[in-house]
Amino acid sequence: METVLVIGAARSGIAVSKLLLKNGYHVVLTDSNTIKEKTELESMGIEVFDGGHPDSLKEKKYAFIVKNPGIPYRVPFVHYFVEQNAKIYTEIEVAYRYAKNFNYAAVTGTDGKTTVTTLLYEMLNRQKKSLVAGNIGTPLCELALEYTDEDYNVALELSNFQLLGIETFRPHVSTVTNLAPDHLDYMDSLEAYYESKMRIYENTNADDYFIRNVDDENVVKYAQNIPCHVIDFSLKRKDVDLYKDDKYAYYKNTQLFTLSDLKIVGEFNCGNAMMASCMAYLMGVSLFNIQEVIREFSGVEHRIEYVDTIDNVRFYNDSKATNTHAACAGLSAFEKNVILLCGGKDKHISFDDLKQYDGVVKKCISFGQTKDKFKDIFTSQMSVETMKDAFEKAVLLAKPGDIVLLCPACSSFDQFKNYEIRGEIFKQMVHEYAAKRNEE
Repeated sequence: METVLVIGAARSGIAVSKLLLKNGYHVVLTDSNTIKEKTELESMGIEVFDGGHPDSLKEKKYAFIVKNPGIPYRVPFVHYFVEQNAKIYTEIEVAYRYAKNFNYAAVTGTDGKTTVTTLLYEMLNRQKKSLVAGNIGTPLCELALEYTDEDYNVALELSNFQLLGIETFRPHVSTVTNLAPDHLDYMDSLEAYYESKMRIYENTNADDYFIRNVDDENVVKYAQNIPCHVIDFSLKRKDVDLYKDDKYAYYKNTQLFTLSDLKIVGEFNCGNAMMASCMAYLMGVSLFNIQEVIREFSGVEHRIEYVDTIDNVRFYNDSKATNTHAACAGLSAFEKNVILLCGGKDKHISFDDLKQYDGVVKKCISFGQTKDKFKDIFTSQMSVETMKDAFEKAVLLAKPGDIVLLCPACSSFDQFKNYEIRGEIFKQMVHEYAAKRNEE
């Protein structure tokens, strides 16, 4: 019996361990933290080491290693196996090998991934029962374990971390939404980050499709030697395959949907809807079902999510804007009077692109590790310690017609477990403020 080492016992690590066990491997699972499911996993026959990675694990022979995508390759325990030229996969590759009847539409990019994937899933699922997985929240291995022999279309969101660990994974339709600086605290270089995204189509063939965003010069530069059909997409040009005019979005001569049916704000969201619609169409979804979803879709939680209007001040939660490029997209949805709440963990990326929205931002209130890095970006700026401090300042400053926008441009890990929790806390602050104003 061959042995596999799984590094990292988060939800995906536990799912991949169970899937590998089911398929005849001896599984060794290790995590630097306590594994609360340890007793259960050991009772199944999985060998579990928590609270650290013992050196004895380096002495075993492994068929391959599965690494949690969030653990950098430079972490000493992982780097030891890199130096040994061990095969290191992520759970995406393992799931792909065992769920043979899944048909994938895969989405990666710096921004917009979750919106495109969610819209795509809604369209696929409207046509027939489908699945959604990956970086959006559900490990693909969980679904592969539950539906191993079943036939499903899968909308799959992929981070570059997940793509670094593939070998044979092949989607039928794929796209890279855009490319902008991100994850420089994880990757060796910006070029390495961009190149990792292009792995999404490396195993495709002439039966598959890749949607290439020709408005993005980085995508055009790095999306080379594509082995499948290329569908060029643009919000600006009409001499491409996927385009729009003043009224409709088109794939070649096919009218995909009516622009006025879109409820989600911002030009970039129109692009997200066009990519999702085209991918769904290529996966066999009818135009009727695509258009029904377009009419009903109100957006993704934590992505320019409308929260409430209090005293004629609108509140929006864009906690998923964890880099400069995403924050630019968020700010582009508004014309003026934005009280911007931003800041968080320093990912070592420039905020200079935000300067173009200085006229949109009435006041920038920045918090967290990067709070002082916005002083040179916006004319009117103040630094505070926490998001709570920023919110309290914002509601004191806000006048009727203003917009209070949480759009951090940074990851959350300096003060929060993840961007979802940051967004939930912000929304709770808004609801508590609304209740307080109603009592007055």
